[in-house]
Amino acid sequence: MRSSSATCRERRRARTDAGFTLVSALFVVVVLALLGAALANIALRQQLGSAAEVEHARALQAARGGLEWAAFQVLRNPAPPAAAPACFGATSFALAGLAGFTVTVNCTRTNGSDGGTSLAFYRLVANACNAPSAGACPASGTPQPTYVERELAWTVVR
Repeated sequence: MRSSSATCRERRRARTDAGFTLVSALFVVVVLALLGAALANIALRQQLGSAAEVEHARALQAARGGLEWAAFQVLRNPAPPAAAPACFGATSFALAGLAGFTVTVNCTRTNGSDGGTSLAFYRLVANACNAPSAGACPASGTPQPTYVERELAWTVVR
């Protein structure tokens, strides 16, 4: 009898231990799935951050290109020393090498003198963005999540 009751106990123990492996395996699968999802989220955020940095650099170069254009417009005019050229109006344009960006350039002129020499001070402001409103930067209203804008300013003396 003793041997038959020991066998019954072993059978009961085998039945109660049988589900433990399934629960452990399920736990490991869930933990690995959560870890994979977290790593995918981190990789996505890192890629979006890198893409945003590239767009910011492109906006900076577009604004700098706008300032170069504006300085050329102000300085290329061969006027007599007493008559410096007037400022141009607000101008918006797209640069060929930076597709998707629009640059708006503004110019203000102030007259001054330096010991009897008359000078003209030109304040040039270039604003570059990738989603202009009404064809000019900066965009008004609520910007898009991928909106990028840079503003640079120079003072040119002539």
